[in-house]
Amino acid sequence: MTNRKKIDKENGDCLCSRFEEAFSILGKKWNGVIIEALLIGDSLRFGEIANKIDGCSDRILTARLKELRDCDIVSRKTFDESSLIKYELTEKGRDLQPIMKSVHVWADKWCDGNK
Repeated sequence: MTNRKKIDKENGDCLCSRFEEAFSILGKKWNGVIIEALLIGDSLRFGEIANKIDGCSDRILTARLKELRDCDIVSRKTFDESSLIKYELTEKGRDLQPIMKSVHVWADKWCDGNK
């Protein structure tokens, strides 16, 4: 197994740690829809994100936004002149757009929309 994994790494075809890390972030419940909301809405306040995501509690949304900030996928912007806080995707987060588009294509083909 180790040899195969080593050979696959040389070809770029393994489940390497970077792939696993990416899916541990993107595969976590709510992260994909948060990223999608920010791709569509650009810069959003917490309540605007919450309104776009059915079923996600404020507590969980807060935790997921913090995790995505810690991964440098989302940034939190505060405005000195007011208490306004907005969230937006970083360059790293915006780089997910073609991936999210591919997920939409796959979902349109294979998912019926009935959770």
